[in-house]
Amino acid sequence: MSNATGQTRSFLFLQGPHGPFFHRLGRMLRKTGANVWRVGFNAGDRAFWFDSATYLPFTGTAGDWPAHFAGILSDKGVTDLVLYGDTRPVHAQAVTLAEARGITVHVFEEGYMRPYWVTYERGGANGHSRLMQMSVPQMQEALKLSDMEAPLPPAHWGDMRHHIFYGALYHWFVMFRNGDYRNFRPHRSVRVTTEFRLYVKRLLLMPLSALDRIIATARIRFGGFPYHLALLQLEHDSSFQMHSPFTTLPEFLELVIDGFARGAPGHHHLVFKAHPLEDGRVNVRRTIQQYATRAGVRDRVHYVRGGKLAQLLNDARTAVTVNSTAGQQVLWRGIPLRVFGDAVYAKPEFVSVQPLAEFFGSASRPDNRAYKDYRRYLLETSQLPGGFYSARGRRQLLRQVVDMMLAPDDPYDALLQGTAAPRQQLRSAG
Repeated sequence: MSNATGQTRSFLFLQGPHGPFFHRLGRMLRKTGANVWRVGFNAGDRAFWFDSATYLPFTGTAGDWPAHFAGILSDKGVTDLVLYGDTRPVHAQAVTLAEARGITVHVFEEGYMRPYWVTYERGGANGHSRLMQMSVPQMQEALKLSDMEAPLPPAHWGDMRHHIFYGALYHWFVMFRNGDYRNFRPHRSVRVTTEFRLYVKRLLLMPLSALDRIIATARIRFGGFPYHLALLQLEHDSSFQMHSPFTTLPEFLELVIDGFARGAPGHHHLVFKAHPLEDGRVNVRRTIQQYATRAGVRDRVHYVRGGKLAQLLNDARTAVTVNSTAGQQVLWRGIPLRVFGDAVYAKPEFVSVQPLAEFFGSASRPDNRAYKDYRRYLLETSQLPGGFYSARGRRQLLRQVVDMMLAPDDPYDALLQGTAAPRQQLRSAG
């Protein structure tokens, strides 16, 4: 096990989750003796990094970035690169250049085991994760070195309001304080002003959205009909754009409705569950109604905004998704699951490969024992209890992740080689 010292290490942070998590993490790494630097691409990045002496603004164009980044690596003697998500262009280029120099790349992401965990890996996440090349038997072999009892998944994610608040605040700074970053271009297609407006609108409409969700959920839960659940994602999310066969959400909606109309029994219904952060940039409800009407199943298709997934999952017959991490909750309950994109949990032992119409008609059940081994493996390696957005979640996360970043082995190798530090047990979901 590492002695948890950062001496001789130089950590360079790029863009992180909205809010102060990266600043808190950098401050703790500095206490270990490490040098810590942060590159900022806009005023939102600057607003949440509270140490001006270690802040490195990038004000050039996209074409300037690779050479500028290479210069920072040399000038600061960077040994470790830290970022949130590895697919946005500036991050993808940075990972390639850093790995060519033998620099350790630390990647944070939302938890594969949401709602109360976050993901920490090295080299890549989601479709670029090492999990994509691992088989369940390999994971089971590694688990022989562990006797940890896997905690139950909580039924809610306590960071949602904090997440939306920090997102709105971040985009406010980009809108009104970005004069020093005139060359900044967001990695998403919508304008920053539109992004800010959507965040504010979502905050203001949360009470009305909650009422709409309660009514829709009640109709389904007390409707007395069997139903299948479609778990939606954000169209602009990197997992959807970079690790799936679809370019737009309507493509997925049409495919699912068509498969349901052709294969599901006539008394079954289909429920589309929106992503908790769905902000209206795609009119999902109207699109679903149009496709369902065309397929002749409009009276059997429902749409539910956000909310707790557990309330709908408990009675679902099957579930379909592109590659949402919510698929993990489906598998935990032993419900048949069909995915269409690259997902770290898309293992043949517990994810169906049936044609969609056949899946809706008679789905094959997952190997629940194999999934429980897989889930336990993740909780022993890359999944850490805590969160990026609430103070409580950050405190819990920081208790463990710094030692893991300083360790010589990545989380997967550490378990296999017996060098993993003891893991926290999740005591409650509150």
